[in-house]
Amino acid sequence: MRFQTELIPATLLRRYKRFLADIRLPDGREVTAHCPNPGSMMGLSKPGTRVWVEPNDDPKKKLKYGLRIVELAGAMVVVDTGVANKVVGETLRAGLIPDLIGVVHAEVKYGVNSRADFMVVQNQNRIWIEVKSVTLSRDAGLAEFPDAKTARGAKHLGELAARVAEGDRAVMLYLVSRDDCNRFAPASDIDPAYAKAEAEARAAGVDIRVHSVTITPEQVRFDTGGFA
Repeated sequence: MRFQTELIPATLLRRYKRFLADIRLPDGREVTAHCPNPGSMMGLSKPGTRVWVEPNDDPKKKLKYGLRIVELAGAMVVVDTGVANKVVGETLRAGLIPDLIGVVHAEVKYGVNSRADFMVVQNQNRIWIEVKSVTLSRDAGLAEFPDAKTARGAKHLGELAARVAEGDRAVMLYLVSRDDCNRFAPASDIDPAYAKAEAEARAAGVDIRVHSVTITPEQVRFDTGGFA
């Protein structure tokens, strides 16, 4: 996935109210950017951190910059959670995941007031796919999810398990949106209920898989290999 507009570097001043971030641009101007991340962004919002933002000239948008990447020492982290769905969507439609090739539908209603990120129809069989963007890493090389309690995330796992019980396939796809990790685990100390729901979903037959990405200020590319 390529960003629509060339990203520019900036300095993070503060992140607040979940979806707002004050930044300093290279010319010294201080502006407020949209921060499209509902999580805690644990370890990613320290004032003075170098970030990459995407400018826009859309008159309908009040904020003219969107926070896309946080740059740490030795790591690039995509903090725009919407990027994960775009990357996975492009990858599915390009047929780059062999066992998930089929007709791809996005935002499909299922379960109880839920929408699956994707449903792939494969030889009249349905594959339900939820995507989670993983940005937390507290130990070197280890990616963790979630970075805050998420009842909604646990609900999605239950919905996927219910699809399997009805004879469909279901996939929970964790996209590790940082380039310094090669292992993954649920953050059970942050949200024990989510970790329990994931274990139950796995036992029920939900396919739990983890993929990483290659990140540059120009694009985010899906790595098909995956890791544990």
